[in-house]
Amino acid sequence: METVEPLFYLNLFGYKFDVTPSYLVMWIITAIIVLGAIIATRRLEKIPNRKQNIVEMVVESINNLVKNNMGEQCVAYIPYIGTLAIFILLMNLIGLIGIEPPTKDYNIALGLAIITFFIVQINAIKKNGFGHYLKGYAHPFAFLLPLNLVERFVLPVSLSLRLFGNMTAAVVVLDLVYNSLAKVAWVAQLGIPVPVHAFFDIFDGGMQMFIFVMLTMVNIKVVEEH
Repeated sequence: METVEPLFYLNLFGYKFDVTPSYLVMWIITAIIVLGAIIATRRLEKIPNRKQNIVEMVVESINNLVKNNMGEQCVAYIPYIGTLAIFILLMNLIGLIGIEPPTKDYNIALGLAIITFFIVQINAIKKNGFGHYLKGYAHPFAFLLPLNLVERFVLPVSLSLRLFGNMTAAVVVLDLVYNSLAKVAWVAQLGIPVPVHAFFDIFDGGMQMFIFVMLTMVNIKVVEEH
């Protein structure tokens, strides 16, 4: 297994944390999203300009995605679903500029999955009450309790492994392509990898974001109803 050397360390509350390149890139992307949101929502006009039109299209697309898949009663989750989609997509697309996607780090993929897991459980408790939430583990029959427990708690594992596995595979394939082309001629690395990037960074990266977001919405609804 590849060992990633930390760039530096942070001492927080008496604990020493390694800051790897993946974490640094993730923090930069987070800052870009925050800054972009501030800029995008400044000086909004009744008659939108080009920038505002683009922002409204993105917001409307996310609104429709949540409403169509979760229902009008779940509009409160639009900010989370929208932020999750943009965050994962930007991390997956960062490979287009030669930086390894942070989502190939299992710690980051697992962190995102754990957040979704807790949101799913908290939503179910909020909608049904804690007692009914516990009864859901024995639905529809009590002898299914062990199976329901496994099904419920395997969610963060399945979500994280799917995202991590696909993005890691993309990085490995791209490395193999560049290393193979380097043995032929360095100029071969300039144009030939473009279709590979288009598939793994854009198509596969976008698809993994979509799957993660869809599974998040589905699990919020399914667990709530049981």
